Amino acid sequence: MRLLRLVLTAPVLLVLPLLDAATTVVRGPYLQIPTPTSMVVRWRTDATEGSVVTYGTDRAKMTSTAKAEGVSTEHIVQLSGLTPNTKYFYAVGAAPLTPPASEKKAAAEDAPGRAAVNTFTTPPLAGPASPTRIWVLGDAGTKTPVQTAVRDVYYKFTGTRATDLVLLLGDNAYPDGTDADYQKAIFEMYPQTLRTTPVWSTLGNHDGKSSNSATQSGVYYDIFTLPSRAQAGGVVSGTEAYYSFDHANTHFICLDSSDSERSADGAMMQWLKADLTETKRDWIIAFFHHPTYTKGTHDSDKDSDSQGRMNDMRAIFLPVLEQGGVDLVLTGHSHVYERSWLMDGHYGKGESFDASKHVKQKTSGRSDGDGVYRKPRARSPHFGEVNVVTGSAGHASAKPVPLNHPAFYLALNEAGSSVVDIDGLKLEFTFLNDKGEKRDWFTMVKQ
Repeated sequence: MRLLRLVLTAPVLLVLPLLDAATTVVRGPYLQIPTPTSMVVRWRTDATEGSVVTYGTDRAKMTSTAKAEGVSTEHIVQLSGLTPNTKYFYAVGAAPLTPPASEKKAAAEDAPGRAAVNTFTTPPLAGPASPTRIWVLGDAGTKTPVQTAVRDVYYKFTGTRATDLVLLLGDNAYPDGTDADYQKAIFEMYPQTLRTTPVWSTLGNHDGKSSNSATQSGVYYDIFTLPSRAQAGGVVSGTEAYYSFDHANTHFICLDSSDSERSADGAMMQWLKADLTETKRDWIIAFFHHPTYTKGTHDSDKDSDSQGRMNDMRAIFLPVLEQGGVDLVLTGHSHVYERSWLMDGHYGKGESFDASKHVKQKTSGRSDGDGVYRKPRARSPHFGEVNVVTGSAGHASAKPVPLNHPAFYLALNEAGSSVVDIDGLKLEFTFLNDKGEKRDWFTMVKQ
């Protein structure tokens, strides 16, 4: 970048170049819409410049380049023609220096003022089984020591095992989902994760304070690049508010419980039915912000709580998800951890829950307990799903909450995040609290 220095002389005004003024990356890079053959790379700079990504499968031979048109401070570049399930090295904004002879020297080469080299791995081809690790963060963005502790516990837990994707369950940046909130709560909290791991998100009510789903405008929609055209699998939704994607043998469905129409004949419902009909993946995971069931910092039995959003997701959308064979429903909003039985068919308030009717397998789901959950591999409507509220990645409730909904096997008023591991026909779920304790776990097996 070249800035201009003004030199005043009489009577002429001269404009001379001021050299060596480096443009700084102030956000990112971060990864969006991963597919087996493409990746979107985003970042922000403190001044306008061209959008360039240099990349390759060998750190010493990063010879491919992708660009976006024009100059900007917000850079969005798509890398295409990639090889599935392959590790890539990349640098944004400028070509990196000649790489060092060994990875040991890489940190020195990536010092400030030089183009840092990061990595990502493309997803495997959709369909075949491939081990997948998913980090789930609900209501994370408090910018507090608790959020930091939850993050560090996960980093210790996963160690050198790569995270394949991150799911944000909404209320990602408190209090108002502003750009400044996101900078502190997300981009400065998880910088290394975002450089190496694609992130997917759903809209929460706090994100919605500065964004609008009907117009797909505002901070949330400016920050995220999401697949409105089914770029990563599924059916075209025509909006970034709700969408789906595939990763290996898992189909993910993101719904907008906060700001899109939730009627039984609305656009989101019509899209959901089409999407569920289309998918042939072994696993279906749905995620959205407002819980189907909760007795934490919110109460799904009260229609006035969250303006009926929880009731709508349970009474209108859950029956369709169950008919489509959903396996796992992930939500936040309530700042606790709650995990249901393997259940089906309950769409009313807690008082109408009947374990003899609605629990498909009344076990803990644990291989070291009274047995894992088992489902047929063939898509089977109403064979049961587990509903999880994991909305405490930023904080838990500061005061006692009931935690007594009969649909739940376990409920904890503890801060933490969740991990989903899928390997072929086995899904393993773990909840880690902010103290580093493994507080819940279960396994689901397709037969």
